[in-house]
Amino acid sequence: MDTTTRFVIETLSPRDSMLMDELLTVFGEAFNEVDTYGAARPGRAYMERLLASDTFIALVARKRGEVVGGLAAYELPKFEQERSEIYIYDLAVAEAHRREGIATALIERLKEIAAQRGAYVVYVQADLGDTPAIELYSKLGAREDVLHFDIPVPPSSGATSAQA
Repeated sequence: MDTTTRFVIETLSPRDSMLMDELLTVFGEAFNEVDTYGAARPGRAYMERLLASDTFIALVARKRGEVVGGLAAYELPKFEQERSEIYIYDLAVAEAHRREGIATALIERLKEIAAQRGAYVVYVQADLGDTPAIELYSKLGAREDVLHFDIPVPPSSGATSAQA
């Protein structure tokens, strides 16, 4: 495929579950986690509900109809003020299409959506050692060094947190 071919950025809607499926393939390959993104994919009804959610945002970049990149983000309503922030959960571009401005264009589109929704910030994490991501995010925003902790959740016993 001609790498000079322009791409189109699209916001996914509930009727775009097939495009979301293609994006999951891009994520799996880009992150070298094919099983994580492919072995237990959500069903169509689940994906349609997610894409209809007011708090989930999915964008894809397409070239000649092929999904070559995209991002998944969440709008997080805040409690301390009437505002929200947007968290980029995943962002990837297929290896053959990197260095074409696709990731930057995806973030720029997300910033437009964030402004329309009244969000005050878009934020994203990058793993130490992921130099391309760190360079991209550094040119777009201020870096904050933080620690991230995964706290395991025990298997559900059927009790709600209020009952526990």
